[in-house]
Amino acid sequence: MGLGSLRVKFIVAWAVLLLAKLWLAATLLPFGDEAFYALESRRLAWAYSDLPGLTAWLIRLGTELGGQHVLAIRAPFVLVGAMVPWLVVRIARRWFGAQAGWQAGMLALLMPLSGLSGVLALPDAPMLLAALLCLDAFAALLQRFGAAAALQLALGLALGAFSHYRFALVVLAGAAGLLCTARGRALLREPGLWLALAVGAAAWLPLVVWNVGHAGAGGAFQFVDRHPWQLQGDGAWWPVVQALIVTPALFALLLATLWRAWRQRHSSTEPQWPLLLGVAGVSVLGYFAMAFVSDSERVSFHWPLPGWLALACAAPVVLASWPRWTRAVVHGMAATGLLLVLGYLAVVTQPAGRQWLATGPAYADNFSGWDLATDAVRSELALMPAGTALVADNFMLGAQLAFALDRSDVAVLPHPLNNKHGRAVQLSNWGLLASGREAWGDGPVLLVVEDTSRSLKRRLDGYRELCSVTGGLPPPRVLNVDHGRKRFLLFRLPSAGASCSTPALAWLEAPAPGAEPGATVDVSGWALKEGVGVDRVQVTVDGRVVAEARLDPLRPDVSQYWGVADGSDGAGFGARLDLTDHPGGDAWLGLVVHGRDGSVEAWPEQRLRIPAQGRR
Repeated sequence: MGLGSLRVKFIVAWAVLLLAKLWLAATLLPFGDEAFYALESRRLAWAYSDLPGLTAWLIRLGTELGGQHVLAIRAPFVLVGAMVPWLVVRIARRWFGAQAGWQAGMLALLMPLSGLSGVLALPDAPMLLAALLCLDAFAALLQRFGAAAALQLALGLALGAFSHYRFALVVLAGAAGLLCTARGRALLREPGLWLALAVGAAAWLPLVVWNVGHAGAGGAFQFVDRHPWQLQGDGAWWPVVQALIVTPALFALLLATLWRAWRQRHSSTEPQWPLLLGVAGVSVLGYFAMAFVSDSERVSFHWPLPGWLALACAAPVVLASWPRWTRAVVHGMAATGLLLVLGYLAVVTQPAGRQWLATGPAYADNFSGWDLATDAVRSELALMPAGTALVADNFMLGAQLAFALDRSDVAVLPHPLNNKHGRAVQLSNWGLLASGREAWGDGPVLLVVEDTSRSLKRRLDGYRELCSVTGGLPPPRVLNVDHGRKRFLLFRLPSAGASCSTPALAWLEAPAPGAEPGATVDVSGWALKEGVGVDRVQVTVDGRVVAEARLDPLRPDVSQYWGVADGSDGAGFGARLDLTDHPGGDAWLGLVVHGRDGSVEAWPEQRLRIPAQGRR
């Protein structure tokens, strides 16, 4: 393929992908972490409990130019992400010529994670840019030491230090790469290199100062608290996960490139190979080793991306030695993976798409429900006195409401999520961490609870804790999003203390989710409303009440499991539904629990597959 053709194809693909990323950035609901970074951007600082300052600064730049809109907070990151493939082109071109440069750039575009870099306002895009700036600077310095390359290295190191704690491993990878090549070791005699490294080291000072002033809370969370630091079997899945997200054929190519770097580790005429061995060995194989002892609860599959992109810079040389048909497989499989991720995100942008995903593991919980919760909050606040305090039960919900309502005063209750994601200290510093009624005064309060942020087995304890900190809970307004896959409870807390009515709990024991009943279906389960009791249970199909359930005494095993001393707080229920007139197809079976205090609470629905009658 001619050089001009390669260049045109890359530019066209880059432009089309950029348009797709801009559309996604404008239509995806804010990711939970994005909303918190937007909250940080309202209080600019050099460092925060979870991150250095760059992410908040970029978001603030976007909102100053584009207003309080999701595209505005993401636009700077989209632009940063758009620069990444061009840097890959530049590095590969420096090492192997123009043709390899455009081919490497195309691989960077087609790799799903790097191709979509910057769609979300997260620190990974600037950190990735910083890593490639450093790699490109090293590539230039290995050819000839120059002030421009040293200045670029200093810039890359500083940007990385201001992006994320995790950039420390990128620094370690760069040092390993430099030491793996004789020319790199010779560079250590250059004072200009040490000056660039000093600038990069100085950029870590804000994080150091923040941690010194907060008993090391940020570093402890990033490097100690969030990791088990003991062997776990989940690490064995790391290669499988990486093969899927990089795409299998490209994954094999990049591993082959790493192997080529190992075989040419002593090369003196091509120092890029030992440099790559050190860089990718640490940032790819290092993360593989860490997978057996590090955090497996939060998203971490994107961590090795700088290493994969470094290998992509040299991958065209390896691919050129493979049969022609394998080149088509690598590009075709990578393009398919990119299109699949784009398609998934396009589905997530649509309410109907999120509902469709609600019954499976691909449900995008972190992109769902925030708009409807905000609408419900607006309508509740309109009915409450001016000056009503707004309180969320966890940092993510609080940040989402603050962004959507353009407010800086949304208080947040102590919650396991705050500690799990390392945000509790920052909320406390801002004065937004409210311990309860004594913190927000005697005036009216709208309390918003993300019910599904706790597992079902933890919810009753959570309700009891809410009763304690609020001084009393009235019956809530229930908002079920995507058939209850995401659920919010809104409480209008009175000015003075009140009795506590914990929200209802319920469980459908029959039919099983996804069951295919006949003309009739027996529904059974239990419902519980501690301290109040259950008055009625209604059964719904597609939101329409179709039966009043028969109530029975609450079974002793249910009372014992939930620690409810008085069995009259709950009831078992049963009903038989006649589905003769149903047209068939998917339906949503739900419950409405009526408490003896007059509360009415809809429980999350489950899907029921109803065959067209007469076709069984």
